[in-house]
Amino acid sequence: MEKILTLIVPCYNSAEYLNRCVDSLLPGGDRVQIILVDDGSTDETARMLDDYQAKNLNLDLEVVHQENAGHGGAINNGLRLAKGKYVKIVDSDDWLDQEAYKEVLDYLESNPEVDLFLANYVYDKPAAGRQRVIKFPHLPVGRTFSWDEVKLRMGQYFMLHSVIYNRKVLLDRAKVTLPTKVSYDDNILVFEPMVQVQTMRYLPVNLYHYFIGRDDQSVNEKVMLKKIDQQILINKQLIVFYASQVNKRAPYAKYMKYFLEAVTGVTSVILIRGKKKEYIAKKDELWKFLKTYDLETYKSFKRRLVGHFVSRDVLPMRQMVSGAYLILQRLYSFN
Repeated sequence: MEKILTLIVPCYNSAEYLNRCVDSLLPGGDRVQIILVDDGSTDETARMLDDYQAKNLNLDLEVVHQENAGHGGAINNGLRLAKGKYVKIVDSDDWLDQEAYKEVLDYLESNPEVDLFLANYVYDKPAAGRQRVIKFPHLPVGRTFSWDEVKLRMGQYFMLHSVIYNRKVLLDRAKVTLPTKVSYDDNILVFEPMVQVQTMRYLPVNLYHYFIGRDDQSVNEKVMLKKIDQQILINKQLIVFYASQVNKRAPYAKYMKYFLEAVTGVTSVILIRGKKKEYIAKKDELWKFLKTYDLETYKSFKRRLVGHFVSRDVLPMRQMVSGAYLILQRLYSFN
């Protein structure tokens, strides 16, 4: 019998928080396939995963051990084994809300098949006792809809935490393969398959808890600066894909452009906050790359508010952007 949902969990040195994640997935029972991918961990992660497999023989739970290939490499391995109607990625420091999890499985099981399913997610900071729920109040509820009805709040787009893709979209139509040993590959996973999406459904439940608080977390600003070349690499891949694979007149094109603008804006702001000349030079080079590869999109971004400020190499502009970033960071608790 086909599983309703495949859950892929990339794991690297996850022993400290692995139980919270995997334990939240087990109640899916025989309706889900769980694929736990050990990405060459050097702590107790591999042993813990094997224990889960040995203790849950009644479930469709598979453990994969691989040489370290990064988050993207682990997802690639998981996708090769995926057999559920839908696929969701769950990072090993995150977890699913139990009530929402059951509601989502019931919903997917009882409603018409769609290309993309969406749910809310929660920025969760346990150490600070803070949560922020990200909802999509302008999306239709209770029925299938298409791109012409997708309306989002300013500064909002579909992150990996909010999406559940139809497996056929990922594997048969988009044929997604992520780069290995590169952070921020999740941007590719939520971006490139969108051109294959025609039908969507949204259930306004708080399914995914996105943990914020580790010092080594990829969204930590200091870590982002250390890995900024990887962020730029992913950003450029999105630029190339948008320029070469996106039909600018298609219903999905407006959203794709908006997503690309958001990612380019974030990369630019992090580089501006780095302050050093080398970071400012990387920011300028990124915008030159966009200009060279897609002049029309470059001009469009420059005319808009974010692009107008972040693309200019003027100190007062950089200071203004940096200050605005700090305000948004406090408001939305995104890292």
